Amino acid sequence: MRKFDTKVQHLKYKILTEMARLEWSGKLLESLLGIPETIVPGNTPTMRCCVYKERAIVSERLKLAMGGDKNNPNVIEVIDIACDECPMGGYEVTGACRGCLAHRCEDVCRRGAISFDKSHSAVIDKDKCVECGLCSKVCPYSAIINHKRPCELSCKVKAISMSDSFSAQIDNSKCVSCGACVYQCPWGAIMDKSFILNAIDILKKGAKAYAVVAPSISSQFTYAKLGQVIAGIRNLGFHAVVEAALGADMVAHMEAAELAEKKFLLSSCCPAFVDHVTKEHPALLKSVSKTLSPAATIAKFIKNSDPEAKVIFIGPCTAKKMEFQKEQVRPFIDCVLTFEELQALFDSKSVDIATLEPEALDNASYFGRIFARSGGLSEAVAQALKERNIDFDLKPIPCDGIEECRTACMKAARNILPANFIEGMACVGGCIGGAGCLTHGEKNRREVDKYGREALEKKIGDAISVLSLSNKT
Repeated sequence: MRKFDTKVQHLKYKILTEMARLEWSGKLLESLLGIPETIVPGNTPTMRCCVYKERAIVSERLKLAMGGDKNNPNVIEVIDIACDECPMGGYEVTGACRGCLAHRCEDVCRRGAISFDKSHSAVIDKDKCVECGLCSKVCPYSAIINHKRPCELSCKVKAISMSDSFSAQIDNSKCVSCGACVYQCPWGAIMDKSFILNAIDILKKGAKAYAVVAPSISSQFTYAKLGQVIAGIRNLGFHAVVEAALGADMVAHMEAAELAEKKFLLSSCCPAFVDHVTKEHPALLKSVSKTLSPAATIAKFIKNSDPEAKVIFIGPCTAKKMEFQKEQVRPFIDCVLTFEELQALFDSKSVDIATLEPEALDNASYFGRIFARSGGLSEAVAQALKERNIDFDLKPIPCDGIEECRTACMKAARNILPANFIEGMACVGGCIGGAGCLTHGEKNRREVDKYGREALEKKIGDAISVLSLSNKT
């Protein structure tokens, strides 16, 4: 069974696995120069000009796998040499244009950017075009197409443009580190920095390491049972595995009260959404929940309960790699790994999770677990209001993807949003659509809901009451 959606993911995994294997044995530094040739041997078919360029690109991937450019604060970086310099023409008229009489494209263009040549075919004036796309929508022949790079199309915050050398470049002042470009680039020319060496260092030192796993883990590792994945994590040397969904229960409990007090609230669970609000809608920052994200909330509880603890978050989110470095989160989370990197860790130590005896993971409620998909947070807050007997008329708007987040925030800024709670999820589908997932698709939502139903008898209060008892003891 395939472990990944794409071959780009598989290549990234191969590099991480080989590097991790050498790090476990203490031979990484002395073997670094040989890794590119190991990944790309001389007889490997290549899409590049030659095998040597492939190896040069692998060397750049290695740098990102070891933490990347320390002078670049962003965890998302472009590998210039790997960028295929995809065409970036914007909206263009194709040969399908029939030069029709209707001229709907001309009528709908508010900038007067469309004219017609001698053969009556439409022509777009690039100096006037603002790429609104209206002409493309009304053309009866679908003759106008948006010819943009996959990375640029995937970036809904418009943080990607073309550099002077024609490779992609990222504007850190706009980027929210969601990683959409990482997943969509067909050449793997954009990667997230890895902290896998930091995680191995923590585990090799025998630290009391807690793995906090995101609820979306239930939709990943499709070749094994969830209990076997948990057993595999323990096999790597972790002291314990805790559900981030338990932190979600805590967040829902606290945000319900905060919402009732403030009357209007933006969720703080998705770090990419919070970053977007910070950069594009600063006037709304006062309405962002003061509660930490579920991962940070449960990590804080762990650190307060066990001063010796080291916490490693494992999930689908590249933006979490930015979050754990922030001042308010840094004391609680020591490292962040994606599911891609967890798979690399398993294979670097030859841990075949499909052969392991399953271990239970039973911390959170149904409502904490469904945080992983769009709409889950809103359902959880509604349940928390009910359990806490708080009389508040909840009117949530679950924003599925950063475009919906932007629209909701713009309406809120103009006081025309018919809602009092914005659930912001930067990735389409929610966390199940994160760039660090092994697989993507509708099945992930079904698996998360199934995982949630396994704890359907447990209320939010039931889940967090266990934490209160453990604090007392």
